[in-house]
Amino acid sequence: MITATAEARDGLPARVRLSGPVGGSKNCLMQDVIDRDGFRVNIGIVLSADDGRLFLGRRARGRGWQFPQGGVSRGETLEESLFRELKEEIGLDASDVQIMGCTRQWLRYRLPARYIRRNVRPLCLGQKQRWFLLRLREPAAVIRFDATSQPEFDHWRWVDYWQPLQEVVYFKRAVYARVLQEFGPMVFPCGLPPRPGAHCEAPVPVGSAPAAGHGEGAKPTAAKPTAW
Repeated sequence: MITATAEARDGLPARVRLSGPVGGSKNCLMQDVIDRDGFRVNIGIVLSADDGRLFLGRRARGRGWQFPQGGVSRGETLEESLFRELKEEIGLDASDVQIMGCTRQWLRYRLPARYIRRNVRPLCLGQKQRWFLLRLREPAAVIRFDATSQPEFDHWRWVDYWQPLQEVVYFKRAVYARVLQEFGPMVFPCGLPPRPGAHCEAPVPVGSAPAAGHGEGAKPTAAKPTAW
């Protein structure tokens, strides 16, 4: 169950608190919250540089490129979950970023059948996400992956605004398109750059990183269990 604990402020949605029973097993985090429809409650992070480029991370062991995201734990507000995931996944503190906005609604994607763990209860069929747009306050801030023993990423780079649509796994692409469209006016108040339509529709093979931004060359590390 999700209940609001404070009024909306600064253009952001009301803080919410999660309560109620949480299931789990050896294959999922005990504190993850899965709603009655089978969607794991989740936050996503779009981190922007001053020039409008976005952070894109390569999942450990080369399993694709994506934005940071993670499950909301029981008892957390969305903002608390945001800053915990920010620290765990890319090593940044709340003071390193400015919250620019948040998606107006929950966005959902379903997992393909081959990724659904039928032997795990409660059954997770997909993700239910609120996305936050963050601006990096200090270009010299150090992005790092050693805040946890099982890093989500092993490499990262800055990319052009629409580039993530070409590289994210196919079943997340529609959510990414909605998120980028909604955040676009906040990143580019004078008008969004053109979206390369045809290139956004087909999956792109994952390979070595193209020209990388600050932080290229991080060594691969042990990966978390897959949590798409």
